[in-house]
Amino acid sequence: MLKIHSPLTLALALVAGLAFTSGAFALDYSNRQGNPATFETLEETRVSSPLAAAAQGSGAFKSHPVLDGYPKKSTYVYRSANLWGGRALRSNTNILVFAEKAFPNKDAALAYLKGLGLTDIIDAAVGSVVLVTPSDPKAGFAAADQKHYYALQTAMLSLGESVRSGNTVTTYSDGAYFGGFGFLYAIAIDGGATFFNNYIASTFDYASRIAGALLINGRMEEVRKVAAVLPAYLVNPTEAVEAGYKAANKTDAARGDAGTTTCFHQALPLQQVTVHRESNPDTAAIIKRVYDGMFSRTMRIPAVKQGLHSAGTPFQGYAFDQAPYSLAARNVVTGGVTRDGVSLFPHQEDRFSSIKSPAGEYLQTWYEYVPGEVLQNRVAAGTVPLVIALHGGGDDPQAFVEEVGWLEMVCQKRFILVAPEHQGLYSDQRVLGQSLAALAAYMMKTYPAIDASRVYASGYSMGGGATLTLATSHPRMLAAVVDMAGAMFTFTDDMQERFAETDLPFMYLTSAYDLAPNINPEDGSLSDNSQVLLDTFLRFNKMSPVRFDFRAYPKRGFRADAWSETLLNDEYKNFIWYLNNRQGVPMVALNYTAGLIHALYPQYARMAWDYLARFSRDQKTGAIGYHPYAR
Repeated sequence: MLKIHSPLTLALALVAGLAFTSGAFALDYSNRQGNPATFETLEETRVSSPLAAAAQGSGAFKSHPVLDGYPKKSTYVYRSANLWGGRALRSNTNILVFAEKAFPNKDAALAYLKGLGLTDIIDAAVGSVVLVTPSDPKAGFAAADQKHYYALQTAMLSLGESVRSGNTVTTYSDGAYFGGFGFLYAIAIDGGATFFNNYIASTFDYASRIAGALLINGRMEEVRKVAAVLPAYLVNPTEAVEAGYKAANKTDAARGDAGTTTCFHQALPLQQVTVHRESNPDTAAIIKRVYDGMFSRTMRIPAVKQGLHSAGTPFQGYAFDQAPYSLAARNVVTGGVTRDGVSLFPHQEDRFSSIKSPAGEYLQTWYEYVPGEVLQNRVAAGTVPLVIALHGGGDDPQAFVEEVGWLEMVCQKRFILVAPEHQGLYSDQRVLGQSLAALAAYMMKTYPAIDASRVYASGYSMGGGATLTLATSHPRMLAAVVDMAGAMFTFTDDMQERFAETDLPFMYLTSAYDLAPNINPEDGSLSDNSQVLLDTFLRFNKMSPVRFDFRAYPKRGFRADAWSETLLNDEYKNFIWYLNNRQGVPMVALNYTAGLIHALYPQYARMAWDYLARFSRDQKTGAIGYHPYAR
């Protein structure tokens, strides 16, 4: 019997510890809050948010103490109806608006946001608009307002952060009520734009968490610099402002026409700066254009060591205090469809209820992502790959698909993807394996366009363990699998027997600061568990196990048959080491990213697809086909 220490011991995903709304059962899963739209002052949210959190789940809640002393009647919060909640809290879109204005009452502030079209935008996007005005209306924005911005950022990004007093754990409620972290954007107008340029964009801790900025008529002091990559749309900027954002985004090419020019980094086109010059700009029209053309196409994901670059403040180290966030492409789903024509179909039904765990759990909820050409019968039967994407512990399936980069890959490569909610099934290998196999069979029956020879599975953390469950219980169904930083797993003799006449290409994806079950924390090398994992799949593929020698081969411990080195997103060095079978096919691969923590990193799906797409399985013979140039 081949074993890795303990059966199905879970290395929890990035967001373990966030507020949960369900008990032990995962049936009737919901990732929405069901709230009405509201408009409040920030001080009113501090009363409302603990009450709303208590209604959603158990435990004690309070507003974050960082907001104590925040200037009253200076900040307003519009929340759209039916916000993302539970394990999907971080999917809410957040738009910060900096306006050097003073509003006599809430109605006037709300009318201002409606006039800019922002309430309509956020109602469709789902999330919050936070309107920030100067703490001293007569003086306008000043250096003192930077302190208040830090407090606001801390409260909004502290999803799941809590404090313990004796046996009582109290969770801060602001982030769940109107915050988030991946989809944070800024709009700053006139004096608000000048404040943003001088105090927010010039501070690395702040700028590197914002996915895009629209700045209208702002100035910037000569001594200031834009401190991080920050996509920006600049309306009537000064020369200093324009030069600052171009330098930060390392732009080296341009396109445009009269009045509007977009400069961008050719290798990393999300790093872009658009300059728009117009004597009387229509602010609402520009906001709509920038949301559709920039904000909805970019996101930020925290994927660096916590507190590494954050400001030295009393609340340093709060949840997701991980500047800089990684900038990545986003393909937002609006009205159930992406701008590239991929439709999302949520399912919650009893189709698989006959496959139950002893506790009565079964696979009930899943999400299908299907390109429009499939729905319109414009592709031949048996020509479209299928990916089974498996979320991590404490993750939401939809959030996982977007944040790890799978949605962007579906839009680019036009395959079909299904993402089941499997939180309650993970502890029962038999039921989980049967359920996932039944889901794959259902997908192939529902969509005849699916190519049965190109069915793949990939999951992150707990989902990596679920990938191994499907791979070891139904290997003949799959053409290849990728385990992303997976949980520890137990292999048994009957699994080995299933591979007697079946091979299965396998990539193991990990990183230098992955969790201890996967990586030795002392030096970032493969742990015993990871070594056994690789050796087991070598045996499954009738290949000789390796002799690990970490002195000769640091980090990986073995000599590879081929390897590659890449700089991911201008951030992290990535290494892929391939082990070939006798025919020269890389049946086992190790993907290792230096400097990266255990996190949903948006480059993972692209790397997984690049490996998976090379393989197919002959449906008659079961043989693996290798297509080295397929992408």
